[in-house]
Amino acid sequence: QVQLVESGGGLVQAGGSLRLSCAASGSIIAINAMGWYRQAPGKQREFVALTRSSGRTDYRDSVKGRFTISRDNAKNTVYLQMNSLKPEDTAVYYCYAQPTIQEYWGQGTQVTVSS
Repeated sequence: QVQLVESGGGLVQAGGSLRLSCAASGSIIAINAMGWYRQAPGKQREFVALTRSSGRTDYRDSVKGRFTISRDNAKNTVYLQMNSLKPEDTAVYYCYAQPTIQEYWGQGTQVTVSS
């Protein structure tokens, strides 16, 4: 089992920045993919960013150039630096981890961007 604990959400004005963190613990040898999804009220959960052990990173088009994903493998932690935030970025952000085949999700952290 793998547990994911997110932190760093909050309320920020448009144009501001936030940094999300997600620490993985449990039965971990190595984690291939770690990343972030988000879900706004009344909408489906959507992909935001992902980083793989190969070093490859992927981003949702709408966050490219504004969000940066990074990871600390020694700490099994993934980060999401969010700059130039927009009201449409408001959502619950969920951490995601896929050590091998099984997927794990965090409980979510609220990000609210006011206009």
